[in-house]
Amino acid sequence: MATDPLQAANPIPQFPAGFLWGVSTSAHQIEGAAEEREPSVWDAFTAEPGRVKDGSTAAVACDHYHRYREDVALLADLGVDAYRFSTSWPRVRSEGGLDFYDRLVDELCAAGVRPVPTLFHWDLPVDLDWLERDTATRFAEYVSMVAERLGDRVKKWITLNEPAEHTLLGHALGAHAPGRQLMFDALPVAHHQLLAHGLAVRALRAAGATDIGIANSHGPTWPASEETADVEAADFYDLLLNRLFADPLLLGQYPEGIGDLMPGDVEADLKVIAEPIDWYGVNYYAPTRVGAPQGADIEFGGLTIPAELPFSVRQIEEVPVTDFGWPVVPEGLTELLTGFRERYGDKLPPVVITENGCSYEGLDDQDRIAYLDGHLRALHRALEAGVDVRGYFVWSLLDNFEWAEGYERRFGLVHVDYETQKRTPKASYGWFRDVLRAQR
Repeated sequence: MATDPLQAANPIPQFPAGFLWGVSTSAHQIEGAAEEREPSVWDAFTAEPGRVKDGSTAAVACDHYHRYREDVALLADLGVDAYRFSTSWPRVRSEGGLDFYDRLVDELCAAGVRPVPTLFHWDLPVDLDWLERDTATRFAEYVSMVAERLGDRVKKWITLNEPAEHTLLGHALGAHAPGRQLMFDALPVAHHQLLAHGLAVRALRAAGATDIGIANSHGPTWPASEETADVEAADFYDLLLNRLFADPLLLGQYPEGIGDLMPGDVEADLKVIAEPIDWYGVNYYAPTRVGAPQGADIEFGGLTIPAELPFSVRQIEEVPVTDFGWPVVPEGLTELLTGFRERYGDKLPPVVITENGCSYEGLDDQDRIAYLDGHLRALHRALEAGVDVRGYFVWSLLDNFEWAEGYERRFGLVHVDYETQKRTPKASYGWFRDVLRAQR
């Protein structure tokens, strides 16, 4: 997919004054320095042969732990308002772990870049388990520690990243850490993460925080046809991947029938889960086409979708795809946001796009430029349609450890040579820098 000449000739529309522009990363994917922290479930997972496609681990990754000053300089040169990173729970529990985040936050503030930490981005300490309710309580204690240390400089907080994927990929299908294949018995993992979010919001409020959100992944679900079986399968998929993680936060209730499957005093827990948040983070990559089960396992986007599930995921064949094979559908972002506004009405807080990006090879990454250009225009159309969108974060600043894909997928605006750790800004880095300058 080459850059559209018409898009290149027309600047990105102006976003409102005060719109927050940023880029995102996560601790396990970039920090390295694994010997300086306690192990996480991802360390245990990647140590098992066959779990990661290229056999790699994140023990070194981008060595951000030692090279953070260089990376902050890249952020400053890029001209972003904010940097979304994550604090590693295993590192915070280790001696001197919070000192690293102290240094990072100081460096960001000195560079004029707002620090926006995500408090959980999948790297659970290896001795904890989201199947256990106590993990939510332990999470709130950890959040209090981080807030006490960083809260004088950090003003914008994210509790969890993508609890849907952590539940589905890590605990239902076994493709991510901790590698369980529980199918629908993984539902308690979803509930305990949502409960952890609510407890974290309370802990952050107690520490004086006033700007709190979550980063949930969402995308439109498209039925494979108008046949009843396909429509019903798509509705169920949408419930699992979208409504299961949005309804409790925004409406204080699970979709019909789901609450009965959750552990504990669900009614009381929902009061905690629905603690008011200041904004709602959306990670958007693509819509999903879904149909009735086809009676066989399906390979899709690097995953095996088991035949016994009550739906099957289909290819969206009429659109370009990234190097990861993900469909490129910018208009899906407009559809998603306007659909959320219609579904949740005044219960939907202001929205921030906390992740949006793509995997492409090469330094002259014109496909990534075209992808981001199209999605920014789609986001602006959602604004014009009345959705209150307050910010946009590109995934990602750096090429990094892409979970079960290892180092085979590159999402960064900056190329990383993993042998030398040399950083090289790609064409998309310069393009995004120009976009930000034009917006101001």
